[in-house]
Amino acid sequence: MRKAVWWGVALLAILAAAFFSLAPGVVERSMNRVEPSAALARRMATPPRPRFAAPIVDLHADTLLWSRDLLTRAARGQVDLPRLQQGNVALQIFSSVTKTPRGQNYDANDGNSDNITPLVVAQLQPVRTWGSLLNRSLWHATRLRRAAKASDGQLRVVTSARELDALLAARAAGGPVRPVGGMLSIEGLNGLDGDLTNLDRLYRSGFRMAGLTHFYDNEVAGSMHGVAKGGLTPFGRQVVARMEAMGMIVDVAHASHAALADVLAVAKRPVVSSHGGVQATCKVNRNLTDAEVQGIARTGGIVGIGYWPGAVCSTDPQAIARAILHVRDIAGIDHVALGSDFDGAVTTGFDTAWVALVAEALRAQGLNEGEIAKVMGGNALRVLRAGMQPLSPMPAGR
Repeated sequence: MRKAVWWGVALLAILAAAFFSLAPGVVERSMNRVEPSAALARRMATPPRPRFAAPIVDLHADTLLWSRDLLTRAARGQVDLPRLQQGNVALQIFSSVTKTPRGQNYDANDGNSDNITPLVVAQLQPVRTWGSLLNRSLWHATRLRRAAKASDGQLRVVTSARELDALLAARAAGGPVRPVGGMLSIEGLNGLDGDLTNLDRLYRSGFRMAGLTHFYDNEVAGSMHGVAKGGLTPFGRQVVARMEAMGMIVDVAHASHAALADVLAVAKRPVVSSHGGVQATCKVNRNLTDAEVQGIARTGGIVGIGYWPGAVCSTDPQAIARAILHVRDIAGIDHVALGSDFDGAVTTGFDTAWVALVAEALRAQGLNEGEIAKVMGGNALRVLRAGMQPLSPMPAGR
């Protein structure tokens, strides 16, 4: 009997080890897929491989959600350091996802359930992250810093305009490997618990951009995919003002129409929609109206165009180019950028190693090299550089 119990315990341990080591990868493979169309697959198989020399910036990827080594090329997902280097990406903004509802959809979700907690546990993240959305974001910041420290200078965490300029100078100087920058953002300020000092904690951990909402209404604002879909709350107005003062860029991706209008009415600094599309080329609830695009442009901000069907109704670079051209036509070439949503539980036609396909599609549409350089990174660099400059001193550390 004792021997049977021992074998039973051993079997359970083996099964548990297999679950915790394999389950997160199985989940990710089912969500972050690269599936090129037949035409795109033929292009990717035909030399020459597209390259784009000017700085490339991607405003949004959810890579830190997944238990992969950021420094190692993976057989799953869409972003890691080797593929960023292969795609000549200068700066990747890594977003922290802390909670998503079961049955997640674009139309209406409440915040009474959470898909992320089982993933957090299965990945054996620190116990403090199991029940705290704030600590999940702080853990993502720790993961990025640790990856940068272990990268031998190939990955740099960017938290200021000075660090951004130093990164670009190092890349321009050449060398065997150009360093890649990583900047922290948050997809939905769900973990503030009504306390502005938690926003300060996120800032001190390196976060320089934040989306107000994700897939459900929260204490800051209504979500495009929430139930009430309301505007900024009184607390949300304090959050926006504090973000602008400290040098944290306001991201309105996923915000409800009412919340976006409220942000545009009070914004004193450029506003970003980090990832999505426009209803004119892909009429999905997720996407921006022409008036919203123009409102973001009036703040000096940018609209990041995504690469998945919910953003552009396709996975082909030509569809991404169509959305970019529409923003140019109604708001100007200075107000559009790239916002892939890589590793955000989306299917795309290519991963970050092939991002120059977008430049190729823009070139085919008649854009000149200066215009393409603005879209691929120049516009984003301008807005990030300005938006990270604090307007008031940060409080003393707590």
